[in-house]
Amino acid sequence: MSEVRELRITPIRNGTVIDHIGNGLALDVLRIIGARGLDKDSTVSVALHVRSGKLGWKDIVKVENMELSPRKVNAIALIAPTATISIIRDYKVQSKRPVDLPETIVGVVTCPNPNCISNQGEPIESEFRVSRRRPVQLTCIYCERTLDDFLRHLV
Repeated sequence: MSEVRELRITPIRNGTVIDHIGNGLALDVLRIIGARGLDKDSTVSVALHVRSGKLGWKDIVKVENMELSPRKVNAIALIAPTATISIIRDYKVQSKRPVDLPETIVGVVTCPNPNCISNQGEPIESEFRVSRRRPVQLTCIYCERTLDDFLRHLV
């Protein structure tokens, strides 16, 4: 009889766990987090295609020594609206909450309209109104251009 072995991801002492990411989206979440924000001694664990009772299949990202800014959480909510964010301190979950897409998104994506004032070097940040939630669609508050392909336009 063959022995069934299960591989587990090592727990993190302090950091962030992004769970319930839609299947196949973990690498996009890693792109949002970005390598620049990582501590040089931080471990990053990625689990792809993990069985989930809630989603069928999901991805998980664990990042040691990092807590996400509200802007990064908003960017994750755009592409992974089912995700949950857990803050870990001393190996224990201190807080856990689902991502929540706000009514407006500021400074997270750029407007695809090259003539938009937000792309003209003015001292303003891009700002989008969430015009539809499922599937997510954004509308630029300056030029009214709609956007539903967020990955190409992430700041």
